[in-house]
Amino acid sequence: MGNTVLSIKGTDFYINDKKVYAEIAGSRKEAHGLLMNARFIQGIFDDSEDPSRFNRFNKSFDAEKNTDDLIAALPEWYAHGLRAFTVGLQGGGPCFTLFNEPINNNPFGTDGTSFDLAYANRLDRLIRAADDIGMVVIVSFFYFFQAERLQNGRAVIEATRTAARFLKSGGYTNVIIEVANEHDLTKKHSLLEFPEGIVSLMEIARNESGGLPVGCSSTAPMISEEVAKESDVVFYHGNGRTRQQYYNDICQLKSWAPNSPIVCNEDSQALGNMEVAVRQATSWGYYNNLTKQEPPTDWRITEGEDRFFAIRMAKFIGIDLSELPFEEQFYLQGFENDITVDGKRWIRLASLYPESIDYVEFFKNGELEHLSYDDPFFINFVFNWYQGPTIVSSEDKEWKAVIHLKSGEVLEKKAVLK
Repeated sequence: MGNTVLSIKGTDFYINDKKVYAEIAGSRKEAHGLLMNARFIQGIFDDSEDPSRFNRFNKSFDAEKNTDDLIAALPEWYAHGLRAFTVGLQGGGPCFTLFNEPINNNPFGTDGTSFDLAYANRLDRLIRAADDIGMVVIVSFFYFFQAERLQNGRAVIEATRTAARFLKSGGYTNVIIEVANEHDLTKKHSLLEFPEGIVSLMEIARNESGGLPVGCSSTAPMISEEVAKESDVVFYHGNGRTRQQYYNDICQLKSWAPNSPIVCNEDSQALGNMEVAVRQATSWGYYNNLTKQEPPTDWRITEGEDRFFAIRMAKFIGIDLSELPFEEQFYLQGFENDITVDGKRWIRLASLYPESIDYVEFFKNGELEHLSYDDPFFINFVFNWYQGPTIVSSEDKEWKAVIHLKSGEVLEKKAVLK
């Protein structure tokens, strides 16, 4: 280990003693020291209850292949400027297609003292692959549904020690610890739910890992002064927040922890929020449940939202890419052959510059189906990271998005299902 040595000086991230992105010729100074990232939370995912339920999307799920596929995709993401990603020891929720409750994606024994060897091996090779290429791995210990499998508070403490000691034993120099993913959602264990407990767990993780940087996320309305002040990295989740709310939250966090870096490591496909983040000299984390959290996951930069995020990120950093033709800056998403479950599709209009869109009309077989006003432009918008499904019958062949730009221009994107 040690090809990628992360350090933190004030609010800036350094890799091998150089501000992140400063090594890129022609890069923008505004990007230097930031850590643009993505939520690849299912990078070591498995399901001991019934992994066959994830044989879908015209693929068979295999836990080892899932990790290997992520490793294979990292160079493409790195080339576009991604320098970090979050992976969860207990994963995250594939909430579009399956409720969390039946999934058993938990490497810890019930008392927290053991760590499943298969998970450990997958995590090790993922961190080492990231180290080889120059990337940082944010290792998230607990996810609220799976954390409830730990029998009591003592088990939470022991699991924190177990995970942190594993990271120390690996000698990793490219890891940040996120003690829990949205800790306030965990209702069984007060140590995880409340800031006082999180601060204690962060200290345990920091000490037992040999001094790796530590932080913890919450849902955005529940950001905590106590957690922010005790964090080496102040984690923030922007999903569900408007751009104004996002800005207000960042200002609040800066007032609490003015000398620590702020990293959003979960938001949405709403690229307008990325602009708010970087204008405030803070790092942003792309979160796309549909393309990056529903096993078996396609870890590549896929068409539409993934591609547009990668291009916007590269452009902000100052990585030279060819200009995308105007017509290709819009993509009617959700009609890919394999991305459907039980007749459900998740239809949306992706755009390289969603801020340029006033509203979108969606038509099915020539009839108006839905109007969308907010980024991301979903049919059945619920939050900026979540939408309800559309049941598509065999008769629903012709789909069209009519895009009304703020400039007054109108254009169309069409899809025809066979």
